[in-house]
Amino acid sequence: MIKHGMVLAAGIGKRMQPLTLKTPKPLLEINNNSLIERAIKLLIDFGVQEISINVHYLPEQIETYISKKNFDAKINFSNEKDLLLDTGGGVKEATTQFKDSPFFVINPDTLWNKKYLEEVKKLEDIFYKNNKPSLLIVNKKLSLDTSFPGDFNLINETISKDKDNQFIFTGLHITSRNFLAIEKSKVFPMNKIWDDLIKKNDLYGIESKHRFYHLNTFEMYNKISNLNIID
Repeated sequence: MIKHGMVLAAGIGKRMQPLTLKTPKPLLEINNNSLIERAIKLLIDFGVQEISINVHYLPEQIETYISKKNFDAKINFSNEKDLLLDTGGGVKEATTQFKDSPFFVINPDTLWNKKYLEEVKKLEDIFYKNNKPSLLIVNKKLSLDTSFPGDFNLINETISKDKDNQFIFTGLHITSRNFLAIEKSKVFPMNKIWDDLIKKNDLYGIESKHRFYHLNTFEMYNKISNLNIID
């Protein structure tokens, strides 16, 4: 079972203003649960024992919040105060202590809850079956936000990118550092790694069946807040 995880929490959240003018986006709440707490709890409920969190914008708030929560896992912080490393660079920098162990990467922009645990297990199974990075994706028809154009397609567990893409990346994937080591740049997006893997048919995934709630704008935050979602 995978025991390590990484939470992406370095974003500035400009599209969430004015909510994020004085509060980092991961600390925004839905149903009295912060976005970052939802992500961390999903990992811990699955069995993850060590978590790295990258921070950049108002990092002290996130660090203080986490320290007061007493989560049942070892939590480390990777401070990108001076330079944002993008998604790939941020993950590579924050997971050095994981060495060769596979790990989850989760984006708290998605409204995570325990309903995802079964799919997390399936994602782990796919990763160990192929020993290649594996993504949890969802049909864009299940997204509350209908503006997403789609990121990928999925055929027999293999992910592709085409002119017309039917699936959205949920914000959860499994990888290991050997797939990041080939990139020598300090700042780079995870998509750069994935695009190279897709060319070799080496990127895998499973389809989520849950309604997809992604908090990417102030308007979407308000819309989701008013849905009275039952966790």
